[in-house]
Amino acid sequence: MKTFHVLAEPNRLLIVELLREGPLSVGEIAERLGFNQPQASKHLKVLSDAAIVEVEAIANRRIYKLRAEPFQELNNWIESYRSIWDERYDRLENHLQNLKKKDVKLNNDESK
Repeated sequence: MKTFHVLAEPNRLLIVELLREGPLSVGEIAERLGFNQPQASKHLKVLSDAAIVEVEAIANRRIYKLRAEPFQELNNWIESYRSIWDERYDRLENHLQNLKKKDVKLNNDESK
């Protein structure tokens, strides 16, 4: 999944976390994260190419905002594994309950 690869880079993930608060210009992103503008632009280009962000040109400024679709795809992918984990947790819970019942039975037998 390309989104994971793009977000694996820590600076790009920082940009995405920042954009969760709302749209920002390249300059605002660079300033808030302590990047120089070319560095911020480089990361925003990768995020844009991966369709994680979209850009809107307003006068001479470029405003970046997150796109919902890649995050919905990530959520769907994660959800596809949720049933597997739910089943495993259910089996673990049953196993622990069985152990607890055995422990209670052993303690009762010992006290007789």
